[in-house]
Amino acid sequence: MDSILYYLAPDEMDPFLLFWGKQALISAVIIGAFYLLSRLAQQLLTKVGTRLCSFTETDLDDRILERVSGPAMLLVNCAGLYLAIRRLPLHDRIGMMASGLLFVVNISILTVIAYRILDELLKAYGARVAGAEVSRQLMPLVEKLCTIFLVVTALIITLKHFNYDILSLVTALGVGSLAIGLAAKDTLANMISGFTLMIDRPFRIGDRITLGTQTGDVMDIGLRSTKIKGLDNTLLIIPNSELCNSNLINMAFPDLRGKGRINVGIGYECDPARAKEIMVQCALDVAEVLKDPAPEAFFVNFGDSALNLSLFFWVPEYTQVFGAQDKINSALLKRFQENGINIPYPTSTVIYEKDTNNAPQD
Repeated sequence: MDSILYYLAPDEMDPFLLFWGKQALISAVIIGAFYLLSRLAQQLLTKVGTRLCSFTETDLDDRILERVSGPAMLLVNCAGLYLAIRRLPLHDRIGMMASGLLFVVNISILTVIAYRILDELLKAYGARVAGAEVSRQLMPLVEKLCTIFLVVTALIITLKHFNYDILSLVTALGVGSLAIGLAAKDTLANMISGFTLMIDRPFRIGDRITLGTQTGDVMDIGLRSTKIKGLDNTLLIIPNSELCNSNLINMAFPDLRGKGRINVGIGYECDPARAKEIMVQCALDVAEVLKDPAPEAFFVNFGDSALNLSLFFWVPEYTQVFGAQDKINSALLKRFQENGINIPYPTSTVIYEKDTNNAPQD
């Protein structure tokens, strides 16, 4: 055995063809050994890895194993090819080019493996942590940022391998980023605000919000702007930076129930207690009005021409408030007329007094 190894060992005194034949044979043995190693690793991943994954409740590990097994086998083969070429006594330039190319290929495969693992983790935990709606809007952005991070990391490792000055590259990128940031500060502010809205979630798609004098349903939350569909079927587009700095009312939070209020005035000669009973009963007769919490009527204040009463009621969804108000108002008008409760017009009484001392004498 020792004599065979001694015979196969390359020697500079060997003839040219014999010397390179020995070198090629050893490199071929290395490539074959790594190929067998990759097949063994594949069998282990297929049998042992699948069996281990079956003990877990989630299928996340199964998906990760399925997606990384192929690139992992390719990585082992490329690593063997890289070692085989590195040991060959090639010309410095040729050897550097070949080994450098294989190094780039290996880094690319590692980047693909890392991306596939990260992609499965984001898909599995994105919806669970942030919710399906936010995950649909936010995960594409997170995936792009992670992809950029992985590519930049792979590029830095590759440049470092070829002895390039990383510090000057990072400095140039920093200066370029600063220039871009100053030129597009408004756009960046809107993007950061959009990211904040997705994380903070003051409202969701489909919620009805009131912003100043505008009321509408949220149609889309983008990185730059938010689209709101008004009650008159108009589309309001608001930059996210303005939306983050504004006070708004979310009618759909913390739940979909809506509260309605009806103000009415009755004559001073009428009984407010009887009027309140009628108001509550009219609200209870409407199917959309909730029984719990029950409608309530209050004697609010003394007006100039009437006793002012207010009725408060709840409906299951805020979109039903206007319909319920219409039905209650119609019922109130009819019941008040039946019970002799009048809704007075605003009136003013003007009294003229004659000054007998200064008045002209007849």
